[in-house]
Amino acid sequence: MPRLRATGDPRTEIDRPAFRRGLRAGTPFALANLLLSASFGALAVGGGFTAPQAVAMSAVVFAGSAQFASLSIVTAGGGLGAAVVAAAFMNSRFLPMGIVLAPSLPGGPLRRGLEGQAVVDASWAMAARGDGSFDRSFLLGATAIQYLTWFVGTLAGALGAGVLGDTDRLGLDAIYPTFFLVLLLHELRGGRGRGVAAAGALIALLLIPVAPPGVPVLAAGVAALAGLRRRPAASAAEDER
Repeated sequence: MPRLRATGDPRTEIDRPAFRRGLRAGTPFALANLLLSASFGALAVGGGFTAPQAVAMSAVVFAGSAQFASLSIVTAGGGLGAAVVAAAFMNSRFLPMGIVLAPSLPGGPLRRGLEGQAVVDASWAMAARGDGSFDRSFLLGATAIQYLTWFVGTLAGALGAGVLGDTDRLGLDAIYPTFFLVLLLHELRGGRGRGVAAAGALIALLLIPVAPPGVPVLAAGVAALAGLRRRPAASAAEDER
């Protein structure tokens, strides 16, 4: 790794021990990513994507919830616009996460924006120091190993889809509904977002039989966003009493 000049910002150098700790901490999540991304690759090809398209999506988007949401909408006959909007809702959580992380990243807006692409849920949480700052090198290491297995898993699933044949027969079609169910159960365990998560799930279930593909996910996302925006206002009102 090239050394910095004396006039450079020392924060731009990667702390190798912290990076390696991040790699180790991210490995369990990376192994889980292999199965999840392989199922995405196989289902995407089975749903009409080409293998390069599926792999390119994983390489650029690198977000399981957004990719599975988009895939479920497209394969159900929904439009590309609905799929893109649904993916944007799924990834909207990264905006506040990035804002909190930004002071811990070096350089100008462009560099911070590029390094901010390493923000994924597990890495962001594990890199938090507890004082409002983040271990940048740890974050980069934890995400690097997860990105690698997400890419490799998608590639293996996309290339193997033709060999596997009917992905429904293998139960791969059940993986992404299960994936979203796990996300919902995780939110229901938390106190603050429990009602919002339950309301969003109920809205989606009620709309699925009657609404076009993609609309249930978008409606649930809008309702959840509105509910979460009202919570801080309600909390502030309670504090004033």
